[in-house]
Amino acid sequence: MSIIILVDDQPIANFITRKLLEIEGYNKNVLDFTNPEEALAYLEDKQKTLIFLDLNMPEMNGWEFLDSLESKKHEHKIIILSSSTSSIDQTRAKTYESVIRYVEKPLNKAKFNELQPLLNKL
Repeated sequence: MSIIILVDDQPIANFITRKLLEIEGYNKNVLDFTNPEEALAYLEDKQKTLIFLDLNMPEMNGWEFLDSLESKKHEHKIIILSSSTSSIDQTRAKTYESVIRYVEKPLNKAKFNELQPLLNKL
């Protein structure tokens, strides 16, 4: 993956994720968006990105974001990063082919280390 996109309406959540990525050496081509519609517009002409996606956002929730992506042919890989601990949300996430992992906030070093092998394959 040449680009990593962070989509979360809370700037502090994007900041934390960005810092963890930087610490682990993923400091190039990391973009963050607090507005999911702006992220979708940016992704229009991109095909292979890794997206860290929040579910609970006011303008457009993560499910609507995923549905919009699914309506287009894309090769994006998505890690849901959500405060939701609902098993319903976790099960629903598995119905999207592009979702490769569901992680509960807050993202920390231990959770990031669990993602590392997955990130190295992308």
